[in-house]
Amino acid sequence: MTPTDSATRTAELSARLDGLLARIDAAVVAAGRPAGSVRLLPVTKFFPATDVDILYRLGRRAFGESREQEASAKVAELAYDDVEWHMIGRLQRNKARAVARWAHTVHSVDSERLANALDRAAQDALAAGERTAPLRVLLQVSLDADPGRGGVAPADLPALADLVAKAPGLHLAGLMAIPPLDAASDASFANLATLHTSLLAQHAEATELSAGMSGDLEVAVEHGSTCVRVGTALMGARPITSA
Repeated sequence: MTPTDSATRTAELSARLDGLLARIDAAVVAAGRPAGSVRLLPVTKFFPATDVDILYRLGRRAFGESREQEASAKVAELAYDDVEWHMIGRLQRNKARAVARWAHTVHSVDSERLANALDRAAQDALAAGERTAPLRVLLQVSLDADPGRGGVAPADLPALADLVAKAPGLHLAGLMAIPPLDAASDASFANLATLHTSLLAQHAEATELSAGMSGDLEVAVEHGSTCVRVGTALMGARPITSA
């Protein structure tokens, strides 16, 4: 990237970031919630490390990725020591060991087999000095019973939460969900809020609620989201194909 290109991209991302933060603040006020109760997780998947570095220089210290190989390459290239890297995409068990080396939080745990794999991997990473704290885990709950989109069924959520809470290498941090494509986001997020309340009754530490993206973050904030995952509204059109 040339200096001119870098300056242009920096100005673009800075303007988008300012607008997005103002949008989140307005949603928090509209929902009658405390200032600072919702944080932005920039979704940098499919974007180059240069974009992540620009956002870092603009003050961001957490980034969301969805492909292990791409994320591992960025982590190694950028070598930040004060950044939280979040795995937000669906995760295969055979990637657990690699992810446990760099991830601060995994948002997409939806089965006991995946939780067990991450627990083993995180314990190994802790023993090897590759991480200094247990791996934060959000349980992805399905709001539409579509196995293709991931997520544990609500009926199976309590058992999975209990398992994660007891895992030495993991920390149960909360819930994540993606609204069904053909459903009203208000009803979906209201359902998610109810599930989160039930989870908190059994696991008071599971305070995180990762919900809301570019098009529906205001509704998610209204229903208690503490973390909005935003890609398009911040980054713009993807420069790299997802293939």
